[in-house]
Amino acid sequence: MIKIGIIKEGKIPQDNRVPFSPVQCKNIQEKFSGVKFTVQPSPNRCFNDDEYLSQGIELNEDLSDCDILFGVKEPIIDSLIPNKTYLFFSHTKKAQPYNQKLMKALIEKKIRMIDYECLTHDDGHRIVGFGYWAGVVGAHNGLLTYGKKFKQFSLKTVHSLKNFQELKDTYENFFLPPIKIALTGSGRVATGVLDILQYLDVAEVSVDDYLSKRFTYPVFVHLKGKDLYARKDDSTYQRDDFHANPQDYTCLFLPFSKMTDILMNGIYWDKNIPRLFELEDMKRPDFNLPVISDITCDENGSVPCNIGSTSIADPVYGFDKNTMSKAPPFQNSFDVVDVMAVDNLPNELPRDASKYFGAFLEEYVLPDLVKNSSSGVIERATICKAGKLTSFYEYLSDYAYH
Repeated sequence: MIKIGIIKEGKIPQDNRVPFSPVQCKNIQEKFSGVKFTVQPSPNRCFNDDEYLSQGIELNEDLSDCDILFGVKEPIIDSLIPNKTYLFFSHTKKAQPYNQKLMKALIEKKIRMIDYECLTHDDGHRIVGFGYWAGVVGAHNGLLTYGKKFKQFSLKTVHSLKNFQELKDTYENFFLPPIKIALTGSGRVATGVLDILQYLDVAEVSVDDYLSKRFTYPVFVHLKGKDLYARKDDSTYQRDDFHANPQDYTCLFLPFSKMTDILMNGIYWDKNIPRLFELEDMKRPDFNLPVISDITCDENGSVPCNIGSTSIADPVYGFDKNTMSKAPPFQNSFDVVDVMAVDNLPNELPRDASKYFGAFLEEYVLPDLVKNSSSGVIERATICKAGKLTSFYEYLSDYAYH
């Protein structure tokens, strides 16, 4: 018998997503002989306790007899049960200072910690994530912000809707004005944005046409790779070289700031990758970008006017280009750039996002876990076990042990 526990989320603000829906738990129990789920009661999940009970899933506050424990965000340190296997987003692989105590606790309690973010196929492609749903909600929120800023149209908030289908239903007989949208990135976030733009019949155009033509209908340009970066020495782009030496590249986004109405930013960023633009660039008279939906949401990251994340309830702030400081949003002015910077966007469509997430876990991760068989997928994502960092994460030694 393999007992799997679903922990209640303890991080504040509490996350309402789950690793598996009630129906998925039932199906997994039927699919894998000897697997049994126990769910910690919680008033905050997108699927309530009664929905789990209705599928025959046990509720119990005590998960100490479970072998494998699934969460979403980082657990409360005091709640960690020694010598168990945990799966959650730990936010430790970059030695994030705010989770150092968590890392040390995982080592001390001899927990086998498998990080969702590190689950990859052999080719390096990530297996699970909520990025698609961040893209869906981020695209909608960017459009909502533009409509509210310039009083051109009105859209419902995503979190006021029941599910993705209701969101798509709101687009029936809705037509955007002839705006220009720039999308950056090529991962799951970008895929989610692309789906929303497709539902709204926003036409994709080439870089040259986007920069040189006016349109009587809404259009977007998808910027990635060579359209967004070039080497400083010879203006070329080579993917592997860029990932190995991002500091040798410059970003080509600035010309797009002259005629873009909404930037939907979905690129991965770290400190060695050039920003899309710098704060000083915003003072240029031809910098006319009024709305930024910073979906990947790195504070002072690829979008330097991201000065902090926002909440689902209050998703947008203004950034005054003249004073370089926060300002009230939704001013009908190009002097104030409205920034949508929600860092937990999938929580606006938690039921859809959770079912999508759980499906990938069930297909690519759970079989090896319940069989307790070694696989590259599991090994690459195991940050620590038996009181030690694994070989893949020994670079975190100072962070974890000192």
